[in-house]
Amino acid sequence: MSREFTYTITDPVGIHARPAGKLVKIAQQFESDITLDHSGSTADAKHILGVMSLGIGKGDPLKVSIAGADEDKAAEELEAFFKNNL
Repeated sequence: MSREFTYTITDPVGIHARPAGKLVKIAQQFESDITLDHSGSTADAKHILGVMSLGIGKGDPLKVSIAGADEDKAAEELEAFFKNNL
């Protein structure tokens, strides 16, 4: 089983280096696979270059997919991170 949620970025500059770094740091705490999907391009949320390469800007919807043993906890923490930071 897996968890998914979609979040629309509200930060005026989108996902830039600082929040991308924080996102990766949170994602790396979990055993689950965490994938970001933006306009058909995907990236592993545990790798900063992949996250940055998506070029996610303000108003862009981002689908987050989480699969693994701790997916519920990961989804909860990541959703909170997006709402509070992006």
